[in-house]
Amino acid sequence: MFKPRFSAHQIVFALLFAVSIVFSANLQTANSNPQLHHVPSADCGSCHTEIYKQWAGSMHGNSTALKDPIHGALYKSLMGSPTEEGVKSKKGKYPICLQCHAPNAARDGKTKLDAMPAYSEGVNCVACHTMKKYLGSRANSRLGSKAFEFSNSAIQGPAGSYSGSQQVKVPGSNGVEMVNPFPHEARSNLFRSSDLCLGCHESRKNGKGVPVCSTGPEVMQSGNTVTCQSCHMPLSNGFADHSMSGGHNPEMVKRGVIFNLAVDGNRAVVNVKNTLAHNLPTGAPFRNMVVKLIAYNGSGKVIWSNFKKSAFKEDKKSVMMLFLVGKDGKPVPPPKATNIGKDTRLKPGESRDFVYNIPVKGVAKVRAELFYDLLPPPIKKKLAKKIPANLLKPALIAIAETNI
Repeated sequence: MFKPRFSAHQIVFALLFAVSIVFSANLQTANSNPQLHHVPSADCGSCHTEIYKQWAGSMHGNSTALKDPIHGALYKSLMGSPTEEGVKSKKGKYPICLQCHAPNAARDGKTKLDAMPAYSEGVNCVACHTMKKYLGSRANSRLGSKAFEFSNSAIQGPAGSYSGSQQVKVPGSNGVEMVNPFPHEARSNLFRSSDLCLGCHESRKNGKGVPVCSTGPEVMQSGNTVTCQSCHMPLSNGFADHSMSGGHNPEMVKRGVIFNLAVDGNRAVVNVKNTLAHNLPTGAPFRNMVVKLIAYNGSGKVIWSNFKKSAFKEDKKSVMMLFLVGKDGKPVPPPKATNIGKDTRLKPGESRDFVYNIPVKGVAKVRAELFYDLLPPPIKKKLAKKIPANLLKPALIAIAETNI
């Protein structure tokens, strides 16, 4: 007759012990809070579905050198690979651009952006929603993630949007159901203030002290009190639009311009008005706008235009851009700039006339066009093989026509 090696009560005890270990492990996984700035946006999207979709298509959701082709090309040429750890600048410093373009990685002092989703996602949900207090940017000394005090225990949001910690169950990124993984708290009105944006968009100087991005000071000098969010995150169905449209969205740029054309004989006046609270264009100093004027005869044939190939060479007055120059006064890339050359951008609220005397006869129609471009011709030529064609093509943002 077969005799078992263990008694019945020993077997039951062993089974109960094993179950308790598994239960304990699952409970610990379910209730443990990971470091908040390591939480991927997909976890937030389990509840905030529509907001997650908006963010995923935004430039904030594609801010890193892994996802933004323009930033990626510049980062690789100036710093190195975004998939390597320990990358440093030529001066041996941590890449300052990561403070804004990959803030979660910057908080950990890491440069390998594919090490975890929260790094590669760039300005993701937790990058903003763990901000508790704006410390001030003071240009480069506290840029990006260094400009804020962060919460390590609770998700932050607009005051009044949450009622204490919420007990929720969501499928985590690892497939394990988590109970209340990220306590939500309303902490301050930071999310209703432009301070939320100024850590990255206030002011940026290159290594030689030349301001290459200064949207914050532009708004301050204009005296306008409108918040960044009122334009870039308008409310829709009770929620802020997390598409956060800006300079990469031609439709957004169109909203900031009033464009008119008046023709008297051979004299044409193109008027461009900036309705924004900051310069137009603003942000990255590469961005530019160009006015093109075209005259047609009665057969619809072009008989004159203010430039044929390059406004930068043929009609410089039609170009609106921040020009950065070196010691010799010639245009240089932002990292090498020692001075600001001409700043022909439109100031907040500025209305500017571009006046032309059309030097041909037989004009039947005059057409004015306004183009917006992310990059000027020299940089396009240099990066042509590294950037998708759609980003190299200027966007037509305004048209005005008059029949003579």
